[in-house]
Amino acid sequence: MAGHSKWANIKHRKARQDAARSKAFTRIIRELTVAAREGGSDASTNPRLSLAIENAKAANMPKDNIERAILKGTGELEGESYEEVTFEGYGPGGVAYFIECTTDNNNRTVSEIRFIFSKHGGNMGNNGSVAFLFEQKGIITIKKDGQDEDEVMLAAIDAGADDVKAEADFFEITTTREQLYAVRTGLEAAGYTIDNAELQRIPTTDVAVDSDTALSNLKLMDKFEEHDDVTNVFTTMSMSDEVMEIAEKM
Repeated sequence: MAGHSKWANIKHRKARQDAARSKAFTRIIRELTVAAREGGSDASTNPRLSLAIENAKAANMPKDNIERAILKGTGELEGESYEEVTFEGYGPGGVAYFIECTTDNNNRTVSEIRFIFSKHGGNMGNNGSVAFLFEQKGIITIKKDGQDEDEVMLAAIDAGADDVKAEADFFEITTTREQLYAVRTGLEAAGYTIDNAELQRIPTTDVAVDSDTALSNLKLMDKFEEHDDVTNVFTTMSMSDEVMEIAEKM
């Protein structure tokens, strides 16, 4: 549930490390391939590729894997041809879903995403049916590790960030879509180690849910996140601290 940092952090802690790492590698390889195909293999002139390479390095992806993914994207190596597609719909309780996928078979992915929606109490809508409920932003996280909050905030603002929030274990820095790469680069130049940097779709309105509705939606989200083609799942679900505690015990 990217965009809701507290829940995202819970999910991160609960994730089985091997499965999470495998999924992360698949996602990063596809992002490298698409970024290279769209903007070329020169990271110095392709901000999206540069960001993907840095995320790959942060995930400890071997250099050979990174290079092969880029070469596949530029067509210098044979491999699957991926395209980016999005799906929209509603889950239990009227919670809106925006799902980003990277697939080599759009017809298969459409069918499988529709099936997941219907099997778990939701329904898939048309393109544009919920997109207006989200705003795309850059989200950068930096682990706290004893760092001074004011100094981090000043460095982020100087680099062009819009906002900085202090969570339990990390700082969450928000940027415009266009400034994500520049802010990340500025923070690294200031000596900060980036934990993660990516584009997220932040809900402009929230749907507050009770514990039963939250658990139904969390099960639906898990099914989407387990799907190989899904790269991101964004929702409008909002949980109170009490509901969050129940969800954390899942």
